[in-house]
Amino acid sequence: MSSASGAPRFVLASASPRRLELLRQLGLGPDLVDPAESDETPLPRETPRQLARRLACAKARLVAARNEGAVVLGADTVVSCGRRVLPKAQDAAAARRCLEILSGRRHTVSGCVCVVDAGGRARFRLVTTLVRFKRLEAREIEAYLASGEWRGKAGGYAIQGRAAALVRWINGSYCNVVGLPLYETAALLAAAGVRAGAP
Repeated sequence: MSSASGAPRFVLASASPRRLELLRQLGLGPDLVDPAESDETPLPRETPRQLARRLACAKARLVAARNEGAVVLGADTVVSCGRRVLPKAQDAAAARRCLEILSGRRHTVSGCVCVVDAGGRARFRLVTTLVRFKRLEAREIEAYLASGEWRGKAGGYAIQGRAAALVRWINGSYCNVVGLPLYETAALLAAAGVRAGAP
């Protein structure tokens, strides 16, 4: 079904408020937010980039199957050190482990965006960003844990919040680290008939 403007309905297959906010920065507010629940456990020998692609595309296809004729956007973000995938921290102990691993080291943020168009065709883009943390002191880790910003975040941190002060440098898309690489997202959506409008 298309919207009154003639453009296809746009569905976001994610409950992430950060992704919704990033889309709205471009005037790309979805007609519907329909989160996809999926098992995010890496498969044996699966690389972080392969994991990000599999999850993003699985979410988009799952939601597209229940929103026939809509354009559906799925996305996933994977934080890794080497081939070691760091979890989406659900408790302070997991967040502390992530921060201790990231301290003083370079890590990779692999993001994938998958768009299923109104005809059911899926296209995706993979984006890689390198991030290096400063060497963290124990008090800095404790202060960040106390902020609560790590909850549900890949790698146990949110670069758009207090963790910005922990980052020495970044190489690549900042928006990708937040949760959605906007250049690639806008291009995929435009190809599917969803274009940026007024916020």
